Amino acid sequence: MHNKLTVVLVMLLSSGQAVALDCGDKTNACKIESGEYHIALPVDWQGGPAAMHLHGYGGTGAKVVGNKAFVEEFTMRGYALIAPTALSWLDGKPTDWSVRDGWNTYPRSDVGFLREVLADAALHANVNVDQVLLSGFSRGGSMVWEVACLAPDLAHGYAPASGGFWLPATEDCLNPVHLLHTHGFADKVVPLEGRAIHNEEFDVTITQADIWQGLSVWRHENKCPPNAAHHEMTDGLWRKRWNCEDGSLEIILHDGGHGYPKGWSTKALDWFESLEN
Repeated sequence: MHNKLTVVLVMLLSSGQAVALDCGDKTNACKIESGEYHIALPVDWQGGPAAMHLHGYGGTGAKVVGNKAFVEEFTMRGYALIAPTALSWLDGKPTDWSVRDGWNTYPRSDVGFLREVLADAALHANVNVDQVLLSGFSRGGSMVWEVACLAPDLAHGYAPASGGFWLPATEDCLNPVHLLHTHGFADKVVPLEGRAIHNEEFDVTITQADIWQGLSVWRHENKCPPNAAHHEMTDGLWRKRWNCEDGSLEIILHDGGHGYPKGWSTKALDWFESLEN
């Protein structure tokens, strides 16, 4: 962003008028030194909470904000929707997040990148960095688990879907977090029990960890008992919630495959808004 735009935004915020950005739609990314992101704001936005959503393998932030129905599920609730873009893991290869999976070929530390995205969005769009929900799908969901583990202060709540830790197994995280994980019972791309994926071109195998094994890490970190205390079963959805001393931990299983259950964003935002500060 140019300094001139920053001055204009500060004047608008101090006068109580809506924030207007010159970047962020699906055709014009907001660029920072470490990468780029897209952002969608509610009508008459003057600042407030944000949901940062991480796309899946090979995706982009432009595709996220280009999904009007998905965007409106957040903006109609009063949230800015921030959609960062991952880098290609190697020249000519699809975009991917720097998830710890034993294959150190990623060109950027995405934990640092996401911090910089939030700082830029706070400066130019008046996003409240104390009211951030970090969500992500598939490999983006795995990155959400990584951020929650390595940078638990980045967001107030974490809502990954269809992605978890990878091997070598994570055994310890820095601090407790609020985490709501969603997964398809019949997911074959990221099975609940994990799977190994072999890359023939580079003759390397990386392995998705067992989701239940990952949840045990969070039970330990959040000081939760082994068994969930609350169970909710509705049509096509099964939900478990643990009574934890620190943070909170829930899982939603749905009867589909590699995707979201109907109404996922509403459930994630309702959960986020129920969290204690």
